[in-house]
Amino acid sequence: MLIRIHPQDPPLRLIAKVVDCLVGGGVIIYPTDTVYGFGCDIHQSKAVERICRLKGVDPQKAQLSFICDDLADLSQYAKSISTPVFRLLKKHIPGPFTFVLPASREVPRILKSRRDTIGLRVPDHRIAQSIIQALGHPILSSSLPGDMIEEYTDPEIIHEKFGKQVDMVIDGGPGGFRYSTIVDLTGDEPEVLREGLGEFIP
Repeated sequence: MLIRIHPQDPPLRLIAKVVDCLVGGGVIIYPTDTVYGFGCDIHQSKAVERICRLKGVDPQKAQLSFICDDLADLSQYAKSISTPVFRLLKKHIPGPFTFVLPASREVPRILKSRRDTIGLRVPDHRIAQSIIQALGHPILSSSLPGDMIEEYTDPEIIHEKFGKQVDMVIDGGPGGFRYSTIVDLTGDEPEVLREGLGEFIP
């Protein structure tokens, strides 16, 4: 199913349709402030496994992230956030960053990496924010497979390629072609693991 949602003013009835899909164990493709990606409810383990199969990876080895609404979500799913780390997060979100942090007990076991960490992200995008707010908790997110980034900026092409493999593709207009910047905050000093759209300033 292809569903068109206005990127600046998402209608609540359409957001509710997306949430119904997620709560029912569906997998969606949706826009963020960087690239389009797979998404599902973090509490729907079969949907998580579906995304991992689409990516061809083990859940604990996959680069999966929680898409959160705000800092309160981050502090729920990450443990031991020190004051300096909190300030650093506050300076960079919402925005095109994924922060690797120690996972709290709230994170389902299937989603924790072997290092017991989780990637957390707060995108600056109205559709993504509206979905999370209506759902009431984060969604799991992962980039689309392969290297055809420029093709993945077009929701129509995305639907042609993945429409039969997912339950819903959200057309929120043209997507970006640069990933988020990944920053590991589990050590003594922040470490940029991947340079992306966001410019990280320690």
